[in-house]
Amino acid sequence: MDTDPEDRADQGERRRPGELEAAILAALRDAGCSLTSGQVRDLIDPTGGLSYSAVVTTLVRLHKKRAVTRRREGRAYRYGALTDAAGLVAQRMNALLSAEDDRAMVLRRFVRELEPGDEELLRRLLADEPDPPGGTGT
Repeated sequence: MDTDPEDRADQGERRRPGELEAAILAALRDAGCSLTSGQVRDLIDPTGGLSYSAVVTTLVRLHKKRAVTRRREGRAYRYGALTDAAGLVAQRMNALLSAEDDRAMVLRRFVRELEPGDEELLRRLLADEPDPPGGTGT
């Protein structure tokens, strides 16, 4: 089980890459409406261990990545989710792939480094086959 963000901060641990983005996107999607930065922070860290500026910075980055909407309301912005964490990772993967000249070589190496279960999942997805009964697709 993951450690709470405030526990990690107390222990000097850093978040995994993308962890705060994923938490923010999940909070926005679960809320079902646009939220201010403060509301987002309160949802993902009710104890107040997470800095307001970290949330604002992450929301601005998500907006630049077109993962959230942003509209001004008074002196604040309200944000809404346009994607989820999986969509954001897929966007990153696509951007990295697009930055390379030899896409075939990148994909070949990517597939070689997949875990066996992930390789089979990718094959099913490419063949547009449904997940096996009782499977989660992962």
